[in-house]
Amino acid sequence: MDGFVSGVDAVSEFTGRLAGWMFCAIGFFVFYEVVMRYAFTMPTIWVDEISRILQVWTTYLAIAYVLKYRQHILIDVAFRDTATPRRFWVEIFSISVVVFFGLIAAKYGFDIWLKSTQSGHTTDSYLAVPKVFVDSSIWVGFGLLSLQGLSEIIKVLRDPNLIKNATLGQH
Repeated sequence: MDGFVSGVDAVSEFTGRLAGWMFCAIGFFVFYEVVMRYAFTMPTIWVDEISRILQVWTTYLAIAYVLKYRQHILIDVAFRDTATPRRFWVEIFSISVVVFFGLIAAKYGFDIWLKSTQSGHTTDSYLAVPKVFVDSSIWVGFGLLSLQGLSEIIKVLRDPNLIKNATLGQH
């Protein structure tokens, strides 16, 4: 189990950091487009679509990273005290819901990706990027989210005090 948890955490850490750098690249691409369009009146045909594809990927790559650090929206009005058994079970339940939803999204995302792959669909643009590149982000991202959720459940089951540390941002 230690290997699974540390492996999933490492993958989530890598994909989260990669997503951050991809957001930086998107910013540079958009800046380049603005300069080319308004300073040189020579707009590009690739920045808009590539930026959108990267934004989709960055969003899905970052969700496991965000779960790892428990930076999703947290409402703890009823279960503010992290040392109670109720909070422990609510934590397990809530992460289980995330895993369940992630698995469903990954399954249907994979189905969409497979259909796009087999059909050879492309985007409706000058670049005509194969939809495989866009559609694969869904099942990859939600698959990573589900794995990270399982890792978080294992961590909470091993150390219930982890809930307190995660809530305080010390995870």
